Amino acid sequence: MGSLRRFLLFGGLSLRGVCGNAVPPLGRRALSRGHQLLGAEGEALKQRRTQIMSRGLPKQKPIEGVRQVIVVASGKGGVGKSTTAVNLALALAANDSSKAVGLLDVDVYGPSIPKMMNLKGNPELSPNNLMRPLLNYGISCMSMGFLVEETAPVVWRGLMVMSAIEKLLRQVDWGQLDYLVVDMPPGTGDVQLSVSQNIPISGAVIVSTPQDIALMDAHRGAEMFRKVHVPVLGLVQNMSVFQCPKCKHKTHIFGADGARKLAQTLDLDILGDIPLHLSIREASDMGRPVVFSQPESEEAKAYLHIASEVVRRLQPPPE
Repeated sequence: MGSLRRFLLFGGLSLRGVCGNAVPPLGRRALSRGHQLLGAEGEALKQRRTQIMSRGLPKQKPIEGVRQVIVVASGKGGVGKSTTAVNLALALAANDSSKAVGLLDVDVYGPSIPKMMNLKGNPELSPNNLMRPLLNYGISCMSMGFLVEETAPVVWRGLMVMSAIEKLLRQVDWGQLDYLVVDMPPGTGDVQLSVSQNIPISGAVIVSTPQDIALMDAHRGAEMFRKVHVPVLGLVQNMSVFQCPKCKHKTHIFGADGARKLAQTLDLDILGDIPLHLSIREASDMGRPVVFSQPESEEAKAYLHIASEVVRRLQPPPE
């Protein structure tokens, strides 16, 4: 192959030196043959690279005892993703009391599930050395927040984060769950890819406000899941409208129907609208999510509706 490359190199130089003269037939045939060989080599190189990369990817393995996994994601932080994940888990259980529901927080750098679910303490270990989730409001919960101090920053590099994600996915004794809701970190980075490639996911719920900046990132998030073959169940339009508690006037602080327009662009459904309401924030900060503490409120009913829409779009789990 080295002689061919030298031939093409020096041949190219000599041809450029012949101003306006035609390339001899022998030279044309040699160049054609050289291009064919290089094309074949390039195709073989592509196949070899694909094989090497595929060997590095983990094979999807279900989480033992879990029938269906639902990930709640957003392309951008600060849009209410964790609040949605918590209330979605509670709403799934409230809509069907026969279903066992778990909540997994894989936001390693900013775990918020412990506070929202009013849980503290370290997980106990089962006889087979697996962590047992903490339980509140009937929901089994696991989070990196149970394993580090509440105010301690997690200053880990990528390999340590991936190791932590692997432990959260594989070293937790969930028992038997019908649904495991996974609160993903914002963005489309290593954690999202690692979770998507490690376990079979039944569907993804994308959370966004109607604001254009948030919608741009939500678009990227939805496309990422499609590229890794995760079904996108639909979009949740959070903080959709604010109603003044005194005069009842409604204001679209972050814009009107932006997520609906994005859903049309992506050929997706809107699973529901969540209003911008003080009670949702207060209930989350107190560790008493609105679906549990105010089940008859309009805010709680919005989450219950979203949960029913999520279940309706899920494919039946394999038996």
